[in-house]
Amino acid sequence: MKTFHISILLLFLLCIPFGAYAQTAVSGTVTDNTGPLPGVNVVVKGTTNGTTTDFDGNYSIDASEGDILVFSYIGYRTVEKTVSGTTLNVLLEEDTQQLDEVVLIGYGQVKKKDATGSVTTVRSDDFNNGMVVSPDQLIAGKTAGVQITTSGGEPGAGANIRIRGGASLNASNDPLIVIDGVPVDKEGIAGVSNPLNIVNPNDIESFTVLKDASAAAIYGSRASNGVIIITTKKGSSGELQFNYNAKTSVSTITRTVDAFSANDFRNLVQTYGSDAQQTLLGESNTNWQDIIFKDAISFDQNFSVKGQLFGNTPFRASVGYTEQDGVLKTSSLERWTGSFGMTPKFFDNHLKVDINVKGIMSDSRFADTGAIGSAILINPTNPVYDSSMPFGGYYEEFTNGNVETLAPRNPLALLKQRDNTGDVKRSVGNIELDYKFHFLPELRANLNLGYDVSTGKRNDRGFEESANYYRNGTGYGHLETESQNKRNLLMDFYLNYSRSFEGSFVTNVDVTAGHSYQSFTNNGYKNNYDYINDQVIVTRYYNPVVIASFFGRANVSIKNKYLFTATLRRDGSSRFDPDVRWGNFPSAAFAWNIYNEPWLENSNTLSNLKLRMGWGITGQQDLPGRYFPYLAVYLAGTPQVQYPFGDNYYTTYRPNPYSTSLTWEETTTYNAGLDYGFLDNRITGAVDVYYRKTKDLLSEVSTPAGSNLSNVFVDNVGTMENKGVEFEINATPIRTDNFSWNLGANFTWNSSEVTGLNADTDFISVQDRNISGGTGLFNQVHAVGETPYSFYVYEQVYDENGKPMENVFVDRNGDGVVDDNDRYIHKSALPDVYYGFTSQFRYKKWDLNMVFRGQAGNYVYNNIDSNVGIRNGVFTSSTFLTNIVDNYNEAGFVQATDQVRLSDYYIQNASFLRLDNITLGYNAGNFLGNSLSARIYGSVQNVFTVTGYDGLDPEVQNGNDYNIYPRPRTFLLGVSLDF
Repeated sequence: MKTFHISILLLFLLCIPFGAYAQTAVSGTVTDNTGPLPGVNVVVKGTTNGTTTDFDGNYSIDASEGDILVFSYIGYRTVEKTVSGTTLNVLLEEDTQQLDEVVLIGYGQVKKKDATGSVTTVRSDDFNNGMVVSPDQLIAGKTAGVQITTSGGEPGAGANIRIRGGASLNASNDPLIVIDGVPVDKEGIAGVSNPLNIVNPNDIESFTVLKDASAAAIYGSRASNGVIIITTKKGSSGELQFNYNAKTSVSTITRTVDAFSANDFRNLVQTYGSDAQQTLLGESNTNWQDIIFKDAISFDQNFSVKGQLFGNTPFRASVGYTEQDGVLKTSSLERWTGSFGMTPKFFDNHLKVDINVKGIMSDSRFADTGAIGSAILINPTNPVYDSSMPFGGYYEEFTNGNVETLAPRNPLALLKQRDNTGDVKRSVGNIELDYKFHFLPELRANLNLGYDVSTGKRNDRGFEESANYYRNGTGYGHLETESQNKRNLLMDFYLNYSRSFEGSFVTNVDVTAGHSYQSFTNNGYKNNYDYINDQVIVTRYYNPVVIASFFGRANVSIKNKYLFTATLRRDGSSRFDPDVRWGNFPSAAFAWNIYNEPWLENSNTLSNLKLRMGWGITGQQDLPGRYFPYLAVYLAGTPQVQYPFGDNYYTTYRPNPYSTSLTWEETTTYNAGLDYGFLDNRITGAVDVYYRKTKDLLSEVSTPAGSNLSNVFVDNVGTMENKGVEFEINATPIRTDNFSWNLGANFTWNSSEVTGLNADTDFISVQDRNISGGTGLFNQVHAVGETPYSFYVYEQVYDENGKPMENVFVDRNGDGVVDDNDRYIHKSALPDVYYGFTSQFRYKKWDLNMVFRGQAGNYVYNNIDSNVGIRNGVFTSSTFLTNIVDNYNEAGFVQATDQVRLSDYYIQNASFLRLDNITLGYNAGNFLGNSLSARIYGSVQNVFTVTGYDGLDPEVQNGNDYNIYPRPRTFLLGVSLDF
């Protein structure tokens, strides 16, 4: 028996060489239409035997005659070739559908079909067109669950970005923004209105939005409000390719506030004013809004080059220049941008280096937006100019040698006699080293070193001729300066092990573990030169924040059908006391690729179907302007509170409020989704349902007397729930050789509710939502059982004709007195539904694109009507008159009181549908022997708005409509050249 076993063993050992001797080295080159492709995966089908192509697209692999080699590369169609010799060259073709399916996730990327979280990608081909200065404008209305509202039409205006409505109250509701692997500072810097302007929109390749906790929890404490990953364009192999893009636009005002004309104003004053008041009427007919607004011309140019350096290193470089003029006089933005990126590889492609550098130089002049309100209020019978007055030739309300301090200022003088400028230099960059171990190619080490540094200077000068600084026959002027330096340094390191097992029960395992360290420093000073009181107030600040993290993630795929993901991140923030500094943020997700089931493989209708379910906890530690809320610190007092001792004055110090119990705000999210595709993916989309609950809400609340060192301080105040449904669909109804039509639509229903407050009251006032016209009037609250930012007002009583009865309100508690106890919760500034539509037509060389966007269920407080629509406001002074708006003809209110101003009559439905952009383009084809191609296009932005709102614009960022810089209509012509 022993001899038999030895014989069998010898026979087995002899068989091994025969199989090995049958294998030969197969080599070749893998290319695409532009040249060799490095990094292509080459695997013998059904085995783990594989390799990758080098810089020149070459490969070599041991294979037997008749074996099948599988060539795969992200963004290209997978090719299978049978071995029939020792040389096998392969040409790969781009797969547009597959390109669309590749999505970025935190610290890695996956194909969309393998993603388990709620992730949406918008690529450059789908971006919004027009005079786009800020990156956020590229995706407005493009994806479900994302609401983008600009602060107005100011050049380079900032935007309010909300993913699924936001998860906080007073803490930041902004999503985390990651640019080429670097989480950037969201708080901005002195001298610029939008911190995202660091990136030229022409340099962006894609936006990836991580919406649910299972996708975003890898970013832990900063992901409660979602994550937006911005990826810039990269270099390519082959010859140098150049692109030049130029745009010229004209912007114009579409509407102005319906203030009384000079003639209507005269009639009003002559009807209701006293004889003395009628003598205050002038002889001019001035439309003050026409005086301060103008048509604005803007330019945008961008030049880029991409190709290979040193014959084998892909690179891309670009430079851009933007000159944007505002429709409000004296507002402008001038910006230079530059970017450079390269991706060399070393050690037979085992080490990949990704280097990115972006820079910006921005010069802004900020118009005094108070001129907008002044243009509505000021007497329209007054002249613009009066050379007899000591105000640089401008007319002002001037009595007995004194400026009427309560009268509205000349709006043109407000603009021309103030020079508020900002100068910003900022750079964001990183170097990422990704090493695939030689002895274990499934294991990668990734080191990412990044920075975000900026310097901002602001000079706000009021001229000596300005009436704002005129005292006792002398013009003093005013100057306020600020210099700010911000530094954000990043170090990420992680190990990733990824391996596929063809034909196995477990088909793929991907495990990541790493550490992240990020430090933020904000330091600078402000100088306030008070020439009237002959003093300089200097404020200095130095505010560091450090976030340290450990994270891990595991992805497991079973039979390419069942996908499991688990993540854990542990964050520590220097904002909190050491005893509560660290927080844990886990998540888990499951996805079922139903389409890969055998019983669907022959479906002629269904082309994709995947069920997703996820759970996770994310955090929040971002308290704008608060860096050491747990520390007992003292701040130097201003010169006004110096203490006299003998002949000297000494600086006093005051304690700041603090709380050692302040801790993380945590949001738990549940998400279920379904990705679908029909008719060879001519119809695709997704449906998501989500539920979020936030505890330990960070919010500013009133503090009991004597309990802290301030009457208002931030605290963990309660809980909030957030739930919603998202629906996306993209379809190609028509696709022929000459004509195609693509449609896209997305809808989001979102409901938020404050479910508990730790304070002694059922609601807290929103401290930054005070209204004009009264003193200390707040009209929005966070109340238990209600939507955040709900309006807190009196219930108006109407007569039988539906006209509001002045100063008559419902006594809701029935005590016979209408007072503050009768205010009630009425509507909210937050929309219930927001949506977007896109339509793209292509006919031969022509293309037509349209983008619609809207929202429903949101309400706006019309502060213009409440402040300027009451008759006695015209006659508040015996020495000057102020104008009134047309709402007086509707409501007929005569006397302004706090109760009138807080009437629900002024809360108006602001639902709207806006045609954001329409673009017509023509691809002119090739010139000069096919060395030059051109595309010419024209577009209109802010084409029309359908709404029932009575005010100027229903899209108001904070729910209170007053002094809003109007959004203009913009007409644009552009050309794009490739050579």
